[in-house]
Amino acid sequence: MKKEIKKVVLAYSGGLDTSVILKWLIETYACDVIAFSADIGQGEELDHLEEKALRTGASKVYIDDLKDIFVSDYVFPMFRANAIYEGQYLLGTSIARPLIAKRQMEIAHMEGADAVSHGATGKGNDQVRFELSYLAIDPHIKIIAPWREWTLNSREALMTFAKEHDIDVPTTKAKPYSSDRNLLHISYEGGVLEDPWTAPPEDMYTLTVSPKKAPDTSEQIEITFKEGNPVSINSKDLSPADLLAELNRLGGKHGIGRSDIVENRFVGMKSRGVYETPGGTILRMAHLAVESITMDREVKHIRDSLIPDYSRLIYNGFWFAPERRLLQQMIDQTQDNVSGNVRLELYKGNCTVLGRQSDYSLYRKDFATFEADDVYKQNDAEGFIRLHALRLRIHQMMKKKGSSI
Repeated sequence: MKKEIKKVVLAYSGGLDTSVILKWLIETYACDVIAFSADIGQGEELDHLEEKALRTGASKVYIDDLKDIFVSDYVFPMFRANAIYEGQYLLGTSIARPLIAKRQMEIAHMEGADAVSHGATGKGNDQVRFELSYLAIDPHIKIIAPWREWTLNSREALMTFAKEHDIDVPTTKAKPYSSDRNLLHISYEGGVLEDPWTAPPEDMYTLTVSPKKAPDTSEQIEITFKEGNPVSINSKDLSPADLLAELNRLGGKHGIGRSDIVENRFVGMKSRGVYETPGGTILRMAHLAVESITMDREVKHIRDSLIPDYSRLIYNGFWFAPERRLLQQMIDQTQDNVSGNVRLELYKGNCTVLGRQSDYSLYRKDFATFEADDVYKQNDAEGFIRLHALRLRIHQMMKKKGSSI
């Protein structure tokens, strides 16, 4: 039996899935549907969205500008941790879901809705990310996941439903892959990309030019950090959203930030995704550079050991979990002195660090120099080495009994 639903708030993008879902919810549950879209940097994808949702049957539409909140409260904390999933994925989709879910729940409470809904499939990670976030905020909320209920089991079936109900959607048979865009990245999956041997079509890319067609002249930029967060580019202070947008522009211009990944989904299968993360790619490299001169060695090694678990928590949807909050507190404490400037060169898909400086630098030329110095006694290294080698020598002595120390 269907749940009794009077009013539902739908996370609505205006794409194929959520356009169909909006109409399907109305037909299936005979309920009011409030469409909610978070503006986190989709650009022109938001054009005419309210009109489209109302035309499809929404009783009300929220389109909330959350770009600065997205970058300052979600992207930047994640980048303070240098988060990266399976060594390649900068978590552009993963980090957006908890913010969308949080605002969606706020609207549900304001509107007296008894349910929320999303367009994530039963095979993907997003269903987990959305629903873990919903339930962490309100343990009693009803959740409708159409992909786990309806008989529309393919993109082709959805396109047929859309045509029958006169719903205008951007997905076509010529370009059947789906995409997800925000200020941090754009992702592509499905359709022609489901064959991991097939190269992504060049006309698919949105944020970046091909490195082959990028300018023949490199460009140098300088990013300033304060306590682990970027605050300016080339000495110009920018809001979090504007700063990331400018890095996207610069990275996209030089073909930086493309990645083609086969990743392990939380639900158990491998999937192929193609990503453009130009600004994030530059930002991560710059952050690593300023950390390299300001962070204590042992603190850095401990923090780095946390990155796989922290990244996996975000990927799997546990942003609001107590363990993620605990890790965030630890990570943020490591950033107290991560302030300074990084100079980078952008050129044909590459981002290269040219220099880094900080008032909190632990780098000391007088200790590190290969030239003559009067602060480091090289003979001290002999005892240091012999002490660290002691256990190794004892292991070898056990193998060759009779050896003397």
